[in-house]
Amino acid sequence: MIKIENNMKCFVRLWRLLEHTRLYLDAHYKRFCVRHVLILWFQGDATDDFIWEVCNKTVVNEETVCGWDLLPLPSLFPRQHRELLRAIVAVRLDIGMRKVDLKALDAAYSIVFPHSTPINVSKK
Repeated sequence: MIKIENNMKCFVRLWRLLEHTRLYLDAHYKRFCVRHVLILWFQGDATDDFIWEVCNKTVVNEETVCGWDLLPLPSLFPRQHRELLRAIVAVRLDIGMRKVDLKALDAAYSIVFPHSTPINVSKK
């Protein structure tokens, strides 16, 4: 089980772990979805209630099936994964979605995927 914190070091670890999990699931012919990611990361703590709460806070699709939707590549479509990581941190730390440090989360993405387009959501 991984320790979740609301800081840059943890976000870098989460982005790397997300890509590693994608490769692991692909190698084992399993679907890269929210449910499998949470089960691999949190094992026994990934109850249906926990998965539902993360899915409820993550807006991946309008017609989501609570964790079974296929996720795209994190390096190509980072916003969906940004919201997923944001929801995981919020649920595990029992804080609001707005209290997650988005600047650190976006900077961590740029560190893990240096040749990808940076996430710049807070740009006006």
